[in-house]
Parts: sequence; structure tokens; C-alpha cells
Amino acid sequence: QVHLVESGGGLVQAGGSLRLSCAASASVFSINAMGWYRQAPGKQRELVATITTGGKTTYVDSVKGRFTISRDNAKSTVYLQMNSLKPEDTAVYYCNAVKWSGVKWYNQYNYWGQGTQVTVSS
Repeated sequence: QVHLVESGGGLVQAGGSLRLSCAASASVFSINAMGWYRQAPGKQRELVATITTGGKTTYVDSVKGRFTISRDNAKSTVYLQMNSLKPEDTAVYYCNAVKWSGVKWYNQYNYWGQGTQVTVSS
């Protein structure tokens, strides 16, 4: 049973900050790495950040130094702290469990939550 609920998006000015939250099913969260994805209008969904069960993180180059992914195992929740936001960060943000194939990360579930809209104006 998959349960993924994203929240925390909104409209902010360039340079501002937002913190996104993703509440996941405990059974899924406890054994899986988690990732944040985003999809801008007319563009393909891209993986932004990942965090393993051990707390190791990865980021796409465009957000390094600005975004921080973290997880609260007691709450089965993964967060994405976004600072110094840019207009190009505008997208719908989604979370999912992820798995490393040895070459790249893949989302574990074809189910996607409603996502949360992040809009950054200049």
C-alpha cells in the first residue's frame, strides 16, 4: 500500500525559501531511499534529490548548495528545504521511493501523489 502526500509549496519571490514535506507510508519509508522530483510545464519529470535510509544524499547540479533533503524516520516524512529559489525552480514537486540500479536512480512506484506547486517569481 503506497501513501505519498506532498505539501508546503507556494508562491515566492526569487531568493526566497520554502520547505516541502512528503508524508509516506511507514512500511515504504522504513526500507527505502526517498527522492524528490519536479516537473515544469512542457518538460520531463526530473529527479532533484535523494536520501538513503542511512542519510546519504545526492542532488542534481542545479540545486546543489541551495536545497537540502532530510528525513524524519519517526514521522515517516521526507523534507526538501529550498533556499535561494530561482524562477527556474518553478515546477510541481513530487516525492517517491527510489532505488539505485548501480547506474542511476529509479522511482520504485508508478503511483504519484498530487504533488505540490512551487512558483518562483522574479
